[in-house]
Amino acid sequence: MVVVMRADATEADIEAVAERVRSYGGEAFVSRGTVHTIIGLVGDTERFQEIAWKQMSGVDHVIRVGKPYKMVARDLHPETTTVKVGTTPVGRERFTIIAGPCAVESEDQAMIATKAAKAAGATILRGDVYKPRTSPYSFQGLGERGLEILAECRRETGLPIIVEVVDVSQVPHVAEVADCIRIGTRNSQNFELLKEVGLANKPVMLKRGLAMTVEEWLQAAEYIAQRGNSEIILCERGIRTFEPSTRNTLDLAGMAAAQAETHLPVIVDPSHAVGKRHLVAPMARAALAAGADAVMIDVHHDPEHALCDGPQALLPEEMAALGEELGRLAEALGRPMNR
Repeated sequence: MVVVMRADATEADIEAVAERVRSYGGEAFVSRGTVHTIIGLVGDTERFQEIAWKQMSGVDHVIRVGKPYKMVARDLHPETTTVKVGTTPVGRERFTIIAGPCAVESEDQAMIATKAAKAAGATILRGDVYKPRTSPYSFQGLGERGLEILAECRRETGLPIIVEVVDVSQVPHVAEVADCIRIGTRNSQNFELLKEVGLANKPVMLKRGLAMTVEEWLQAAEYIAQRGNSEIILCERGIRTFEPSTRNTLDLAGMAAAQAETHLPVIVDPSHAVGKRHLVAPMARAALAAGADAVMIDVHHDPEHALCDGPQALLPEEMAALGEELGRLAEALGRPMNR
């Protein structure tokens, strides 16, 4: 059950509702949106129905959501939410390209990738400085030095940045620098980390886990929303199946199923889904055609010597060609690109 507050509800009204819920033995989780404040109720739903909600100051209406995810369900919010990353809106009206280096390796490498991304039509920069790797001997990222480099890339190009966190201790510092915090596939069910980013005052991108069902993915998003942060972007990045010809299996049907279930924007990362450079562009086009709200693409000027995920990174000229293709396709589909 969720309580939707009126736009003119005061903090005292909101606290009164939360206190009433607590008096009935439940918990109240407040999520403040741009128009309405929503209060998610946890506890005995039957008891909550005894409360005279309409008589409480500031209450607009109450919705009973019969799903394990309540705050992110489309039942609660029929219109798709648009999430702003910096000044770039990510939502259903316009298509967005997010691009940049999979990992920040050096100032020159990051700047080349950033400028290539912007030239190709990207309006958000991706770049990671903490890298969770399968092997403990693989490149783990530049850490705080990488954040400094990304901040310089933003100053140079104006592109807002998305940065992954892999540990609770990294959240405050990354939140100071990044315009959006990303939770990667390996941490998609790290519930303490999800709670922590839910408390950060920044949008969050949540990647789907390697073996996550769509429902599990949405329940992971619920952990973030329940802590008061409804600025969430979901990212389909491929799931692990029996097929060995690609790194993962890009589940565009799962993306569309998620869009039907949630009001959150849902994007696609074809680079990490397929793991092979020549397959990235076809899958990016397919994602756009299937209705994805954005795609996220890896770019590297020298992928043969990349420290992370070189085989899937597009060269700057390949990124430029893909940007042109996506722009034409977006226009044809009536969803012009963010510029």
